Amino acid sequence: MVLYDVREGIATLTLNNPSERNSMTAEMVAEIVGAMDAAEADPAVRVVIVTGTPPAFCAGANLGNLAEATRESLLGIYEGFLRIARSSLPTIAAVNGAAVGAGMNLALGCDLRIAAESAKFDTRFLQLGLHPGGGNTWMQLRIAGLQTTMATALFGEVLSGAEAMRVGLAWKCVPDDELLPTARAVAAKAAAAPKELLTLMKKTIMEIGSLPTHTEAVEFELGPQVWTTRQPWFRERLAALQAKISKR
Repeated sequence: MVLYDVREGIATLTLNNPSERNSMTAEMVAEIVGAMDAAEADPAVRVVIVTGTPPAFCAGANLGNLAEATRESLLGIYEGFLRIARSSLPTIAAVNGAAVGAGMNLALGCDLRIAAESAKFDTRFLQLGLHPGGGNTWMQLRIAGLQTTMATALFGEVLSGAEAMRVGLAWKCVPDDELLPTARAVAAKAAAAPKELLTLMKKTIMEIGSLPTHTEAVEFELGPQVWTTRQPWFRERLAALQAKISKR
């Protein structure tokens, strides 16, 4: 149900159950967790791209499962996107079609979203008479603000790829056939960096927003920055840049 491919420092996780529009089942969740564990443990993997086999990105939780939902069963489904959301690695959602409910949460849980023109961001909660879950409103508020969250969750607005980019839910919107090449091109910039640096930078970005002042943020970044100046990769890159400048 999840295809796993590693090339040039980039792991691509493809949800692959198109007959059920890549909906979140227990089997799908288990395979997502396994793939993420493998990516994080592999020294060669620096970035993860998450996408779906057409026609959908992820249609969310199985409706039959929702009808019998309990706290435990919902948390089990949530683990599919929560495992990606808490990854130490940089993550990109390549949203190739409908991202519905838990599928939208999957996209929101990634660090960056690149949408195809055919993408649809659909919370679906209002239409089902269901309260939002999985931290959907919290993620949307942090990413795109109050008005977008109200529009999608409270008013049931469904956003196309272009609309998602306009309101800040997606970084880029590209033609469908350019989606994965674009996602890989963006990922390649991070994949060229040391894994230890990437995970440290992501940790800083995720934590620094809770600091109340610029002064505290400067101090928070100072330790990691000084540490990186002592690392061999920094010294190698600095020497290469200095050599390049001296030749001009």
